[in-house]
Amino acid sequence: MIRTRFAPSPTGMLHIGGVRTALYSWLYAKRHGGVFILRIEDTDRERSTDEATRVILEGMEWLGLHADEGPFYQSQRMERYREVLEQLLAQGHAYRCYCTKEELDAMRVRQLEAKQKPRYDGTCRHRTEPRPGVDPVIRFKNPLEGVVVVEDEIHGNVRFDNAELDDLIIARSDGSPTYNFCVVVDDMDMNITHVIRGDDHLNNTPRQINMLLALGARPPRYAHVPMILGADGAKLSKRHGAVSVLQYRDDGYLPEALLNYLVRLGWSHGDQEIFTLEEMIRLFDIKDVNKSASTFNPDKLLWLNQQHIMRSTPEHLVKHLKPQLAALGIDVDDDAKLAAVAKSQQERAKTLKEMAQNSVFFFREPAAYDEKAAKKHLTQDSLTPLQEAAERLAGLTSWTAQSIHETIQSLATELSLALGKVAQPIRVAVSGGSVSPPIDVTLEVLGRQTTLERLRRAIDFIAANQQ
Repeated sequence: MIRTRFAPSPTGMLHIGGVRTALYSWLYAKRHGGVFILRIEDTDRERSTDEATRVILEGMEWLGLHADEGPFYQSQRMERYREVLEQLLAQGHAYRCYCTKEELDAMRVRQLEAKQKPRYDGTCRHRTEPRPGVDPVIRFKNPLEGVVVVEDEIHGNVRFDNAELDDLIIARSDGSPTYNFCVVVDDMDMNITHVIRGDDHLNNTPRQINMLLALGARPPRYAHVPMILGADGAKLSKRHGAVSVLQYRDDGYLPEALLNYLVRLGWSHGDQEIFTLEEMIRLFDIKDVNKSASTFNPDKLLWLNQQHIMRSTPEHLVKHLKPQLAALGIDVDDDAKLAAVAKSQQERAKTLKEMAQNSVFFFREPAAYDEKAAKKHLTQDSLTPLQEAAERLAGLTSWTAQSIHETIQSLATELSLALGKVAQPIRVAVSGGSVSPPIDVTLEVLGRQTTLERLRRAIDFIAANQQ
């Protein structure tokens, strides 16, 4: 069975590069009926933070990339790492190195002066006696000859000469295991079959394969995903959009829109741009991912978000609209009304945040009218249309968009006015501004009582301003 993993380090916030890696790993497992594992690589205790861990867990939950196993924490597996370290030492696959920092620095200087590649020269490789006063590190005894072939699903076969690989430190002088070693033990213990990760890890892979072979384990298949670049060709940074994944949630992006955008950063299926999660699972194959880097385009992401909002059911949008309204101080328990609001706005909103901001008037009476809109539409000329509209709407037996539309249309005809001359004053009266969903839908969602109260307020406002 295929088993993939996403193994972020909580030393920084989970951003879109990490999310794409998680998505590819998740999709590959789901397509093949496999298992997706979440592993938190928190062995760097100085740089790992609880906040970064929270963002990883909350971000994965928001995205819907649920793990079949985990989360597992490396910090809780120290006993296992020590056990494997002792195994490698006992079997002669690792050794204690007593070289001091000063000695290693001098070694590096000599090699650079001789125009050699700086690397550990194996001074302690055959040492059997401890060195008093020096706490040793533990190094993996990398093979001196032969070739490691990384059979990469994206890049093809990548060859590394063992002679070019030095003896990697796998435990520090304080006994704590290093990243490359912990990864090997975890992938072995968790029976990982496919490792999908950024191509910045490719140079670590031959050493990890050699350690797995020394432990008698079968190395997984690897797929090293090219990085994401900013529009200027530089590595993605905060100024390009490499912010915490939760920032996209807070900015009003749908998780499925973000995933749709990220799956297309390096992978394609014909000319198709918009994918449901089910389509992604059915169509995605890691072998189809491009070898070259991708460019992040925030405008394309925003367009995709709008497309997904337009295609969503109002009921689905409710879940994501609620927290956006809550951020504006509006807590709503009426899901039916929220769905009606979402339906009225989804053709015009690019983000859920924008939808929430434009929908505040549905739940809270505007504190004041937009000055420009009021000056144009709440005038003496609009007093009669508003009074008549209030009277006729109050008498409606059925409060539906259709009956409201017919009432306003009929009134405009009787007063020999263009529809906008009646509808716009009503719109400003109920929403506070000159922009809202179609006026009949707006009034239906607002309800009869709220509509009539706001019309009367506008009538009083006009009367007061004419005195």
